Amino acid sequence: MENADKIAVVNKYVEAFDNKDISLIRDMYAADAVVEDPVGSEPYVGIDAIISFYEGAFATGARLTLTGDVRCAGNTVAFPFKVIIGDLTIAPIDVFEFNDAGKVVKMKAYWG
Repeated sequence: MENADKIAVVNKYVEAFDNKDISLIRDMYAADAVVEDPVGSEPYVGIDAIISFYEGAFATGARLTLTGDVRCAGNTVAFPFKVIIGDLTIAPIDVFEFNDAGKVVKMKAYWG
């Protein structure tokens, strides 16, 4: 997977929040993916659990803004951003791990 493809997935992720588009989320994750958001919490395992998680996130009205460069290494990408929900701002760094098909198989959110 080329770096440009990984960066495109990050942009798709931000777009999904902008448009509350769950189909974009479904498209980017593998069926057996695992999401740990935040790191240390109980992971969401499988696409159904992941979709439910993101539906809840979309319902909060969360907006995402990239705050730095997207970094690619091997089959992963890491990116800093802000999550803005009303007066609350969280500054996490997310890490996506991709499979050979270009789908996210692991996502970890390191909250700040």
